[in-house]
Amino acid sequence: MAEFVIRAADERGKVLEKTEAGYSAGEIRDRYQQSGYLVYSVKPLGLLSGGQLRLPKRRKVTLEQFVIFNQQFLTLVRAGLPIVQALELLAKRQKNQYFRMLLEDVRDRAKGGELISEAFEKQGAFPKIYSTTLMAGEKSGNLDEVLSRYVAFQRLALSFRKKLIASLVYPVILVIGVFALVTMLVTFVIPKFSELFADLNQKLPPMTEFTINTAMAAKKFLPLVVIVLVAVFLLLRRWSRTPKGAEILDRIKLNLPIVGSIWQRYQIALFSRMMSTLLSGGLPLVTGLETAGQSMSSRLIVIGINDASKKVREGQTLAQSLEQTGVFPDLAVEMVEVGEATGALPTMLSSIAEFYEEDVQSALSAAMSLIEPAILVVMGVVVGFILISLYLPIFSFTAG
Repeated sequence: MAEFVIRAADERGKVLEKTEAGYSAGEIRDRYQQSGYLVYSVKPLGLLSGGQLRLPKRRKVTLEQFVIFNQQFLTLVRAGLPIVQALELLAKRQKNQYFRMLLEDVRDRAKGGELISEAFEKQGAFPKIYSTTLMAGEKSGNLDEVLSRYVAFQRLALSFRKKLIASLVYPVILVIGVFALVTMLVTFVIPKFSELFADLNQKLPPMTEFTINTAMAAKKFLPLVVIVLVAVFLLLRRWSRTPKGAEILDRIKLNLPIVGSIWQRYQIALFSRMMSTLLSGGLPLVTGLETAGQSMSSRLIVIGINDASKKVREGQTLAQSLEQTGVFPDLAVEMVEVGEATGALPTMLSSIAEFYEEDVQSALSAAMSLIEPAILVVMGVVVGFILISLYLPIFSFTAG
């Protein structure tokens, strides 16, 4: 079990804050609500508690771990093992302590008669699409088939993410190399040359004076610049969690050249893949839209999906609703319209996902083929300028 700090009020309105042990925040919240408390917040125990330093345990379930778990879970369910026993077996074999606690809580809830979809949803650590998919499988009595579709969706998502990360590794290494090299020159090399030139007491070329003055100023104000950048980053991060801030930042992100278009197409591919999985599992269109909307990371896409969901509920077609949002490409809208007309919307959504996944990979590869040489050129120009400006006085003194 893990420890959480709960803040709640009793029937008299008296607010209490105490430490409780439990499998998850959701489990503790339910426990106190059933006892008549009004729960304000349940948070994992922080670094400092009772004057003692506590090291935080890993509190994350990675996509790869979740894919492996669901593949094993599907295999056990198809083999005829009861769900409770399958969860108990997988929980015992789970090396991630946090994931194990979550699975144990799900197992206990399932033993108590709760639906497995409700048990997973109350953990607050799993995607909304997962619990909704399980709910569809439980209602249709076809849990293994629905779970099989979700596992296929997870595999494709994991494979796609790995390809994107692999495409970005080399440019990131180049950027880090540029910053490390420039930092070394500014911090160690240029100050040594500055001392050497000061001892020689000679007039320096303008190029050299500019380089030394810039480097010395950068070294002097570097701590202040770092503090300001960190403060700005933290403020932006906090602001991005507000609805208005998330919308503005997402609009800026989508309007960026090259990157914005790739980000938009990636979100469309993810949405289409989710919708295809949900509709194939037997979920109604409106419920699928609402679930997929909660799983998206682009604020503008989320707003567009929510608006489309309302319009579909009012009687419009999905293609018309998506077109009116203004955030879905014409090609995607046209393919959705064909899918609705032919009665093969889940299949068409899967085709849209495949098309945009390939499109994103091609666009990203093309962008990286331009960015990588640009980084090398910038690095060569900067380093070359610094070295020439530092050695230029030496050549001048020798010639003199």
